[in-house]
Amino acid sequence: MTPRRKKRLGIVLAIFFGIATTVGLMLYALNQNMDLFYTPTEIVNGKPDGTKPEVGQRLRIGGMVVPGSVSRDSQSLRVSFDLNDVGPKVTVVYDGILPDLFREGQGIVAQGVLLDATTIEAFEVLAKHDEDYVPTEIAEAMKKTHEPLQYTKEQKQGSNQ
Repeated sequence: MTPRRKKRLGIVLAIFFGIATTVGLMLYALNQNMDLFYTPTEIVNGKPDGTKPEVGQRLRIGGMVVPGSVSRDSQSLRVSFDLNDVGPKVTVVYDGILPDLFREGQGIVAQGVLLDATTIEAFEVLAKHDEDYVPTEIAEAMKKTHEPLQYTKEQKQGSNQ
């Protein structure tokens, strides 16, 4: 091999390893910032493939606020409430101002850290105003595990009055 070819090979190898290192570092950084979505049932029982979130893991959780479960601290902005979908409930603790549209029976999505098997400390809570709103992630998760409710025309009209 001539010295010129050795030099070219060295440059090509250096570029290849530089790109490989850059891609590896990017994937490592993205993996740490990735928030996986869970429903309350999936947090307690695990996903269908058997994976469960670990304590300390960042995640997003979506569900309906359980009526009568909202508890506010009178000395601070700390609020705790329960979320459920169709199974077990999970407690969410949030320190901050809740969205104006937050209320019991409302569908919400919270982003936070898993403190223990059924408690999440949220740093963001999102709510939607429509009374029929169910976050898309919750709707998809509920479709996977449960059959949707079928209402007759009379039942729908009765609930709208």
